[in-house]
Amino acid sequence: QVQLVESGGGLVQPGGSLRLSCAASGSIFSIYGMGWYRQAPGKQRELVAAVSSGGSTNYAASVKGRFTISRDNAKNTVYLQMGSLKPEDTALYYCNAEIRTLVQPSTGLYWGQGTQVTVSS
Repeated sequence: QVQLVESGGGLVQPGGSLRLSCAASGSIFSIYGMGWYRQAPGKQRELVAAVSSGGSTNYAASVKGRFTISRDNAKNTVYLQMGSLKPEDTALYYCNAEIRTLVQPSTGLYWGQGTQVTVSS
């Protein structure tokens, strides 16, 4: 059993900063790619940022230069440091991870339950 739990969401003013965390736990053999997605009301879920097991990163154009994704492999945790926040960043943020478990030879994609980020004055 594998579970991803996000934390760190909340209400912040435009221009402010927020740090999201997502910790994976359970019968984990290895974690490959990890990432953050977001979904605003009436919109499709979109990729925000992703990081590979080797540390390579990629970002959505809308957040590049403002957000930073990182991971701590020893803690099975991925982070999203968000700065210069804008109202359009308001969304439910989900983390995901490609994980090989102790009972499966192939990897599976796992999702967290989501954490709300609201940017408003």
